[in-house]
Amino acid sequence: MTANRLIYLPLGGAGEIGMNCYVYGYGPEGRERLIVVDLGVTFPDMDTTPGVDLIMPNVDWLAERADRIEGIFITHGHEDHVGALGHLWPRLRAPVHARRFTGALAKLKMEDQGLDGSVVQIHTPRPDWVQAGPFKVQFVPVSHSIPESSALLIDTPAGRVLHSGDFKLDADPGVGEPWDPEVFAAIGAEGVKVLTCDSTNVFSTHPGRSESSLHTPLQELIANARGLVAATTFASNVSRVKTLALAGRAAGRSVCLMGRAMRKMVSVAQETGILTGFPPTISPEDAAQVPRQNLMLIVTGTQGERRAASAQLSRGKYLGMQMKEGDTFLLSSKTIPGNERDVGRVVNAFSEMGVEVVDDSGGLYHVSGHANRPDLETMHRLVLPDVVIPMHGEHRHMREHAKLAIANGMAAEIAPNGMMLDLTGETPELAEYIETGRIYLDGSVLVGALDGVVRDRIRMALNGHVIVTLLLDEDDAPLGEPWAEPMGLPEIGKGGRPLAEVIEADLADFLDRAGAKVMRDDEKLDDGVRRVVRQVSMEEIGKKPEVTVVVSRLA
Repeated sequence: MTANRLIYLPLGGAGEIGMNCYVYGYGPEGRERLIVVDLGVTFPDMDTTPGVDLIMPNVDWLAERADRIEGIFITHGHEDHVGALGHLWPRLRAPVHARRFTGALAKLKMEDQGLDGSVVQIHTPRPDWVQAGPFKVQFVPVSHSIPESSALLIDTPAGRVLHSGDFKLDADPGVGEPWDPEVFAAIGAEGVKVLTCDSTNVFSTHPGRSESSLHTPLQELIANARGLVAATTFASNVSRVKTLALAGRAAGRSVCLMGRAMRKMVSVAQETGILTGFPPTISPEDAAQVPRQNLMLIVTGTQGERRAASAQLSRGKYLGMQMKEGDTFLLSSKTIPGNERDVGRVVNAFSEMGVEVVDDSGGLYHVSGHANRPDLETMHRLVLPDVVIPMHGEHRHMREHAKLAIANGMAAEIAPNGMMLDLTGETPELAEYIETGRIYLDGSVLVGALDGVVRDRIRMALNGHVIVTLLLDEDDAPLGEPWAEPMGLPEIGKGGRPLAEVIEADLADFLDRAGAKVMRDDEKLDDGVRRVVRQVSMEEIGKKPEVTVVVSRLA
């Protein structure tokens, strides 16, 4: 009889911050029943993924085993944990499990893609269990920068796994459940084989700060501001949005929420009952009639997103509102590495207007949603796992987290995306490597990262593009002159003549010299034309463009 094994496989989120997707399996080798934890996205940049809308994990391995998936568990409602659900669910087609607020967001993700939101099942937290094949799963409340976040306690015949999700130690988060050390001490006392744990802030050596520590600084800042105040924070950080709104009202200001994501998140939080006591707000139309010194805007766009409210305000008017000299713009958020240029563009645009920009450089107006190094040690000490497996971090974060666990007397194993571990024995063992990768949402279509679509787009962006059109008669002889249409290239070459004319002249010479064998063979003709265009372009402008050859033959 084949022995059962417990496996762990990260497909996203291990070796990067974002795009979280983790798989646990139990059963005979190659026939394990599976559960999936989170289906998240990460975001593109113009340097490596121009034109791409979203990036999500390649789930080919899972899709090939879709009949073995018992369920998809969503730990919380951040985009890097639930953002890919609607796009990838049709390939997996398993029940989705979440708590109330997270489930409401998950249903919206499904419905946005025309899918049935009823596949999302809502559950209550510990002590209740969700049965999923050989797994029993418990949602364990943790504090984070979005309400109703959960760790997952995964009970299997081979032992228990505690999947931390994103968490921090915050006894007073404002909205959502506080960190409860007694709960995790009880879980530790019950026995935990493996702790798969958030590693994001392992290099931050001071204990994490509470969300409640921001109330007074924010109130003072807004009370002392003159002119209009606009503040941006993550829309999902409902507690921060509430703190900002209350501070605005306390300063005698009307409050207006701007940005679809902001309004949607507050609405869902209120509808599910986790957000209470939120002050009344006014519409953008009404805000335009309020004196500037009596108005506060809470807007989307913490990362400089071009279409978000803050970026649009930085470019001029947005929904009738305009920032002016003497106004204040507050960044109550952290800039995610890689977004510095986009954020800087917005900040500098406001500065040029004479707007006072206040950011988190002094640490007064933002706190992280992730556990710092001392907080990770607290989690280790309470849970006392046999093994710590770092996740949710770049490789350097996971490596440092593993060193921390080992220094505190625990075993640790680093498993980046694609490394399957066998957790059955006393220590994890490498089971196999799985090919992983990324899928791009490009417009409304999903394309593979290796399909060449974005690669060709980058090549065109870097080197330009030339379309060459040839017309041949029934004897494969040229009819008229070749026509070249350069795009994204200088119009005049270093010889002082139009680039298109130089290319066309050299192509005409090539066609005159080409023999009948070349003229009859589309592939050889195409290769020859490309070579001429790229050689001429290199000589004239110092670039080798992408070339498209269109050959029309008369019957």
